[in-house]
Amino acid sequence: MTDNFQVAIDGPASAGKSTIAKILATNLQYVYVDTGAMYRAITLAAKNAGVNYDDEAGVVDLLPTITLRFEPGTPVQRVFLNDQEVTDAIRSTEITNNVSLVSSYAAVRNDLVARQRDMAASQNVIMDGRDIGTTVLPDAPVKIFLIASVDERAQRRYQENLAKGMSVDLATLKAEIQARDYKDSHREISPLVQANDAILVDTTGHNIDEVVAIITNIIKDKQHK
Repeated sequence: MTDNFQVAIDGPASAGKSTIAKILATNLQYVYVDTGAMYRAITLAAKNAGVNYDDEAGVVDLLPTITLRFEPGTPVQRVFLNDQEVTDAIRSTEITNNVSLVSSYAAVRNDLVARQRDMAASQNVIMDGRDIGTTVLPDAPVKIFLIASVDERAQRRYQENLAKGMSVDLATLKAEIQARDYKDSHREISPLVQANDAILVDTTGHNIDEVVAIITNIIKDKQHK
């Protein structure tokens, strides 16, 4: 295996990117970089500072004051914003519905892309997000574009919310996912698109173990070439 092997996993909201990436990272003993959590943390930082999400300059001004780090956790990786754990706080409905806007700001993306590349520069990583294969790690030897139907993604998010004691009806979740898809794929900077050399993996109708097996085979095949 080559040193510093990079796996980029992109795709729309609730396609299963984070779940799959975490399992792959554990199995392969790679570092998992949750880029979505990083953008969510910036969004939360804006909320905590009383900065409106549509105040681009105000959000950008916060960037030099923000530190982000990950720590292993069970069942999910722990996320820290300025040394405060925000693992659950960044998953609130408010943050979920505003992260696309904050993510669209050029300075925010440039800042986090630099941080993400630093993380990938010296270790084997699996990184998931919206623009990993196209922008953050364009030379990654393995690029996956993970998709699933809107209906299936809404059902997954619904079950996740039920498990957390959150009650949001299925129709609302479906509408939110469709809106998120539109925002992510139509933003001017680093829109959600499949990289030309990415392999499309449709998770609709597949369980987690099946998808992990499919991508593991793709990674191993690439490593042995």
